[in-house]
Amino acid sequence: MQRRHFLASSAATVSALAAPAVWGQSSPKLTPIKFTLDFRITGQTSPFFLAQQRGYYKDEGLDVSIDVGSGSVASITRIASGVYQMGLGDISSLIEFQAAQSGTPLVQAVYQYYNRAPFAIIGRKDRGITTDFRSLEGKRIAAAAVESTRRAWPMVARKLRLKDNFFQWSTTDFASRDNVVVRGDVDGATYFHDSAVSLFARMKLEDLSILEYTNAGVNLYGNAILASNAMTTQNPAAVAGFLRATNRAILDSIKDPAAAIAATKLREPILNEAVELERWRITQQYIAAADTRSHGLGDVFKRTLEQQVDEVVDVFGLKVRPGVEGIFNRAMLPAAGERTVKA
Repeated sequence: MQRRHFLASSAATVSALAAPAVWGQSSPKLTPIKFTLDFRITGQTSPFFLAQQRGYYKDEGLDVSIDVGSGSVASITRIASGVYQMGLGDISSLIEFQAAQSGTPLVQAVYQYYNRAPFAIIGRKDRGITTDFRSLEGKRIAAAAVESTRRAWPMVARKLRLKDNFFQWSTTDFASRDNVVVRGDVDGATYFHDSAVSLFARMKLEDLSILEYTNAGVNLYGNAILASNAMTTQNPAAVAGFLRATNRAILDSIKDPAAAIAATKLREPILNEAVELERWRITQQYIAAADTRSHGLGDVFKRTLEQQVDEVVDVFGLKVRPGVEGIFNRAMLPAAGERTVKA
């Protein structure tokens, strides 16, 4: 059955948001936007820095500053507090946040960055781990305490009908995760698939098994561009401009990854360009996932999001089920033709 888009905006609204703001001829005043990443600066978020470096945000009348983050929950609370107007954060975390709030949503997703969450467990083959999730039985898996991939594991376990104690968690921090895998202190670890390039640089890929959550039938939207209620209601044109500029840079990054990484390296000079190019190669597979061939970059299917809400509510025992209309607001997306990835 054909799936329908939702939250369609009126023709008048689309028309109003479709064109960049028109500024006066003399020293235009730029609208400031503070944007928070979900984590540190890497090739995963290179399109934002390419948009900044190429002046795409200024073309839209925006003065965008980009700060590093400390996780999706922190991104959401930063935006909800008003300290940041926009940011990058996980959809499942946003569902949890909204379930704990009442009234008008303080934060909404306005552009789906990761069309599929890049959640994976990377395991050592010499410890008996294969691409079959059942090979994890009895193993020790490292993860940070509040890391999204770890928190989403119960969805995989439920889908595959695995016991709660199917394997043993070993809590570590992000900085130590590669070390404990390489040393053999654990049998594997949770990762964003594209974050695992640091591990791939230290262990041969053929010695590792990659267990992607999508292969277990868990189809989750990942990190999205988020905006505060104040921005979406008081200055939707600025949000629309930010999305146009970023979408433009995403398409550029897919076409010319080296330029995107070079722009990111201007902000973070210590980056290894070869490593970050490989990271972006993996990232773009999740950004331009199969769904985007029908609805374009940045959009979602209502039914898929509804299923994710159901999963999060059930797995985490939430008392309130947020409506998808309050989670994802597509009214400020660029036109569909602008969000098409050319083959």
